[in-house]
Amino acid sequence: MRRPVVRKLTVAAVSAAVVSVGAAAPSESRTAPMEKVPVAVGHGGAVASVDADASAAGIEVLRKGGNAVDAAVATAAVLGVTEPYSAGIGGGGYFVYYDARSRSVHTIDGRETAPLSADKNLFTEGGKAIPFAEAVTSGLSVGTPGTPATWRTALSSWGSKPLRTLLKPAERLARDGFTVDATFRAQTASNEARFRNFPDTAKLFLPAGELPAVGSTFTNPDLAQTYEELGREGVDALYRGRLARDIVDTVNDPPVDPASGYRARPGDLSLRDLAAYRTKNQAPSKTSYRGLDVYSMAPSSSGGTTVGEALNMLEGTDLSRLSETRYLHRFIEASRIAFADRGRWVGDPAFEDVPTKELLSQRYADSRACLIKDDAVLTSPVAPGDPRDPAACATGGTAAPTMYEGDSTTHLTAADKWGNVVSYTLTIEQTGGSGITVPGRGFLLNNELTDFSFTPANPAVHDPNLPGPGKRPRSSMSPTIVLDGHGRPVVALGSPGGATIITTVLQTLTGFLDRGLPLVDAIAAPRASQRNAAQTELEPGLYDDNEVRKRLQDIGHSFRLNPEIGAVTAVQRLPDGKWLAATETTRRGGGSAMVVRPVR
Repeated sequence: MRRPVVRKLTVAAVSAAVVSVGAAAPSESRTAPMEKVPVAVGHGGAVASVDADASAAGIEVLRKGGNAVDAAVATAAVLGVTEPYSAGIGGGGYFVYYDARSRSVHTIDGRETAPLSADKNLFTEGGKAIPFAEAVTSGLSVGTPGTPATWRTALSSWGSKPLRTLLKPAERLARDGFTVDATFRAQTASNEARFRNFPDTAKLFLPAGELPAVGSTFTNPDLAQTYEELGREGVDALYRGRLARDIVDTVNDPPVDPASGYRARPGDLSLRDLAAYRTKNQAPSKTSYRGLDVYSMAPSSSGGTTVGEALNMLEGTDLSRLSETRYLHRFIEASRIAFADRGRWVGDPAFEDVPTKELLSQRYADSRACLIKDDAVLTSPVAPGDPRDPAACATGGTAAPTMYEGDSTTHLTAADKWGNVVSYTLTIEQTGGSGITVPGRGFLLNNELTDFSFTPANPAVHDPNLPGPGKRPRSSMSPTIVLDGHGRPVVALGSPGGATIITTVLQTLTGFLDRGLPLVDAIAAPRASQRNAAQTELEPGLYDDNEVRKRLQDIGHSFRLNPEIGAVTAVQRLPDGKWLAATETTRRGGGSAMVVRPVR
């Protein structure tokens, strides 16, 4: 039922399977765990997520006449059950929607917000930053959740089914249980010490005081009841009802085990904060790339502007003709420069003057791309440019390092028979969020506010990502939809991974659009991530490639190993109304790609 052993497929084997492999949701009466398949092709719509139960829920909605928005909400709700350390109603996210009838793209900013009492000193004591780990596991880190409001906004704008109906698969799974796999156990184990500090968290995720065994059934009746309440009373139950009071009480007086000796700093969240929360319907970011239009999230996310700026810098080079070494060099350097500009210019536009249009202009990209040399490597931290006044190869700004950002989160993609598409990234931030479970409610609270800079990254440079009252912390989430010149979808994708989301989406896009890789191979390819740091992170597939790594080191690159970067899910529009869904083959235990009617 959840992440069984992944079928061992090489990248080449996956490519060969694309033309013939399909996966559809089995009937609700199944008892055995479903095999996860990384690629599926067929008609009637598609869903791709990290979890087989979640993808199956979305497919069932499509099969019963729902659209891509309905399927995305149902899939997300199940991920709140089976991926509780990455997503849930205690978090937030960004929703990108393509409307086939109007051939237009719309977005919902469902990012969490700081309490109205917050100021720039939210994470300081005595003028010094609170230790990061202590800030994470505290009430201070919890922002007002945006996920339930995102579902409401999406369904009221474009959905066709009521929330109550769409929550039923998740409610049923929470009550009946799912099968624990090695990934779920490992994520629990990595959080075990801090989970034990909170009796409600320990009771839920450490049943009988032990780590859940692989193969056992994990149930969450409290979450089932919470979903039932949301379906019955509507989303306002979380923002104005009893559930709102439970959240506020938990944040402001974290229920710590007195015997643990742990000091969980209280937050200052109020019922007013929850009642005042609103999602933002806003225009997407847009970048033209090789005759295609790339749409993503505008700020408060930095995903759309940073991926877009890097694409604009790379557009002047024919990446399809480059060697692997030269391609990676260009990709790394463009990422480095784009992250320099991200750190200086991107924050919540309700509080900061974010030059989104200028950051995405080709003129500015050209002024920055001239810094990239084929025989040399830029030294990080690279100084930002000024998109409002582009100067060719300018290096006069003051550099600031890239701050840490948690690497949890999950992404799903969905498409329907009418051609509508959703790319949706949702999160509770760190794996396990704040570690604090709302008593009797069955879900973890986010630690999203630790995505703010605790103090300025460089005191000499304005930091647009300091906390503020009601402010949204900067995100790297990059849910993306690419359209062709006729306004029809080509591909939609996204990834978890904190700040590595940006480089993961960028590398997958260039692998698919420029390097000619089939979508599932572009996803499976080994990754690099450069975020204006001294060293570039490489996955083992690249780090262990001594020939490519040595050639890059000879130019001046420095590397460190990262065992796993990102976890992409995607859908691709094919001819004759077919869809291809694609996910990871191995990362995070592999993903689950499904279509309504597979092509055999």
